[in-house]
Amino acid sequence: MARLIGAASDITLILDSDGVILDTAFQSGPLLGALSDSAVWIGQTFGSIVAADSRAKTAALMQDAMAHGEPKWRHINHKAMDGRSIPVLYCGVEIGGRGRVMAFGRDLSAASTLQQRLLNAQQAVERDYARLRDIEGCYRLLFQQSSEAVLILDPAKGQIIEANPAASALCGTGTADVSGRPLIDFFDTDHLADVQAQIGSIGARGRAQDVPALLSHGGGAVTLRMASFPQENATSVMMCIVPAQPLPHISAETDSKAILLRAVENAPDAFVVTDEEGDVITANAAFLEMVQLRHEREVVGQPLDRWVGESGVELSVLTANLRNRGVIRFFSTTVRGEHGIITQIEISAAAVSGGGRPTLGFAIRNVGARMDMGQQASQVQTGSATLAGRPLSRSVEQLTELIGRVSLRDLVRESTELIERLAIEAALELTNDNRAAAAEMLGLSRQSLYVKMHRYGIGDLTAASPT
Repeated sequence: MARLIGAASDITLILDSDGVILDTAFQSGPLLGALSDSAVWIGQTFGSIVAADSRAKTAALMQDAMAHGEPKWRHINHKAMDGRSIPVLYCGVEIGGRGRVMAFGRDLSAASTLQQRLLNAQQAVERDYARLRDIEGCYRLLFQQSSEAVLILDPAKGQIIEANPAASALCGTGTADVSGRPLIDFFDTDHLADVQAQIGSIGARGRAQDVPALLSHGGGAVTLRMASFPQENATSVMMCIVPAQPLPHISAETDSKAILLRAVENAPDAFVVTDEEGDVITANAAFLEMVQLRHEREVVGQPLDRWVGESGVELSVLTANLRNRGVIRFFSTTVRGEHGIITQIEISAAAVSGGGRPTLGFAIRNVGARMDMGQQASQVQTGSATLAGRPLSRSVEQLTELIGRVSLRDLVRESTELIERLAIEAALELTNDNRAAAAEMLGLSRQSLYVKMHRYGIGDLTAASPT
């Protein structure tokens, strides 16, 4: 009987009809160590050993047991010796017919910890959503206020998705909305074939060569600069239209540019400009503080990977993708200061052409404090996996609903496999499917990477097998 009771509960209390504890039994070592010596409880009432907010529940548990009704499980909190609250699920049953009650308790600490992690994850996701909304607002403002003419295109249909006011003015439509109109309406037919050929090939390279063109209706000669980017599960093209001769109403606003440069120099986030090889051209004061240097001349001409990146290949992969795509967002890595301080950072970067030579601009944000507050929680992303032969959504709300229906071991295993798969896919995407570089980024051997890719069905493995 003792073994049966031990298998059914983590803690067992024998109570008399007045709720006084006659005997105790602990089957969970951690629970016993967190609470107190069980001998201290004998002779005390059940209500005196629980938290104040749970005393009414102990009385209700005794009444249910004495009334021989349907056994009900009640959530009761104990106060641990270190001051924290330990949740235990109790159920009472009368035994022996002499008014004695046996209370069975199940430790809920693991479930409570998981719930707290899920709450932290949900808060982190909400903060990320708010930040993305702010970024979108900034993008909209810059897009509308930019003096450079910019079109967003659907390359499959050859239609304009969106155009800023400068593009509408340059194309001769004034303030008219050009969304949904075909691109051929705005360019001379003699140059249209070259433009369409560059748009068709941009998906494979990420960027296209500068294309000379002639605007229709006497708009004049222009140069087209194009780059592709993902948008709503598809690939869109951003086309910048640069006039051969600057138009009077698109003249540079030198005062505004000077203010912008001063704002970048004094911004709390680090900003660095390098050449195509990754050698620093200029950097603001926040970057100098991050790498623990005092003067800009100490960083000019130095390779950026002297400070940025955890491995030698990491920054080279970032710059290669930047040259191909034009824009990189939210690349997570570290900065090593001159005196050994390592800082977790997030990089957003853009490739800039024109002005004499191509350059790369890096906006670097310190995310160490955010990572420390909820590093595991902030990595929660929506995805799918399979548990017990059925699809399982990885949204925070649905993951919360699985608690109590799926074991913690299964949740942890499935979550680990999902994170591992996402990490491998991200590394392969960043390295343009260079599996040797991806294995180095992940800290794996090539053979281990191939084994994991085969397990998760990632990529085409017919041409690459572990050697």
